Amino acid sequence: MKFVAFERAKQGTGASRRLRNSGRTPGIVYGGTGEPLLVELDHNALWHAIKKEAFHASILDMELAGAESKVLLRNVQMHPYKQLILHIDFQRVDATTKLHMKVPMHFNGQEESPAFKIDHCLITHVLNEIDISCLPADLPEFVAVDLSGLKKGTSLHLSDIKLPNGVKAVVRGKENPVVVSVVTSAAEASAEAAADAAAAPAPAGKGGKAAPAAKAPAAKAPAAKK
Repeated sequence: MKFVAFERAKQGTGASRRLRNSGRTPGIVYGGTGEPLLVELDHNALWHAIKKEAFHASILDMELAGAESKVLLRNVQMHPYKQLILHIDFQRVDATTKLHMKVPMHFNGQEESPAFKIDHCLITHVLNEIDISCLPADLPEFVAVDLSGLKKGTSLHLSDIKLPNGVKAVVRGKENPVVVSVVTSAAEASAEAAADAAAAPAPAGKGGKAAPAAKAPAAKAPAAKK
């Protein structure tokens, strides 16, 4: 994706407020071999851009003063209740330096899986994005996850996902976290529990015979009148 930025001469709270009132959004570009650069962007164009997934998970072409450079979106500061972008951060991209960032996962094939189509299981997406490390040229816009092979009683782990060439998953905590879980539906689980309870044998009494059902205590006869 491509966007246009303009150099920003003034900084500070007052200058940023005046900039926002004029329909511009203050920002900064940092990283690489250059010094941090103050920029400003058209707010309306930026507002529509941040709604696109590619703006958050791909290398962007920034046009500034007639020259283009490669950058990544690193942070967006939003107003707590207004539809207003307060500030935006970009990082310069070096073609020889590996990136570490999160990219979304796109799931497909769920409706064709045996777990969903035959066993009517509940399929839950535990993770919706993945941490990866790769060179800028290998950065995927998203990672495709095929769910067509899911079966009842199984789960999909990170190691089961095929990553694009040159892309490596970055894991913290669990070495092989669950990405998608397959759970028996609540109605089926309730039916199975009821069937198991009905099929369970009655507890045995003395001599191996089933214990007789407990008798209800006999009601007392009313006392005779004197």
